[in-house]
Amino acid sequence: MNTKLTLTIEQDVIQKAKDYAKDKNRSLSDIIENYLKSLTQENSVDNKPKLTPIVKSLKGSFKMPEDLDYKEELKKVLEEKHL
Repeated sequence: MNTKLTLTIEQDVIQKAKDYAKDKNRSLSDIIENYLKSLTQENSVDNKPKLTPIVKSLKGSFKMPEDLDYKEELKKVLEEKHL
């Protein structure tokens, strides 16, 4: 269930945040909600690295073909770049 929240934030910060949200095709509420979730999330017991809010927001936005060998692709790109 969503609940309305009132915040007091400097006007220039609000405008920059709205512009950022618009550039990312996301709502400001969604960005703030995801950020607050990341702040309040309990630390997991396992040793998985913790994802930053930006990485979490991108998670699932790209679907790799199942037959893609990303290590091989990375190797090719690095060889082209450095050789």
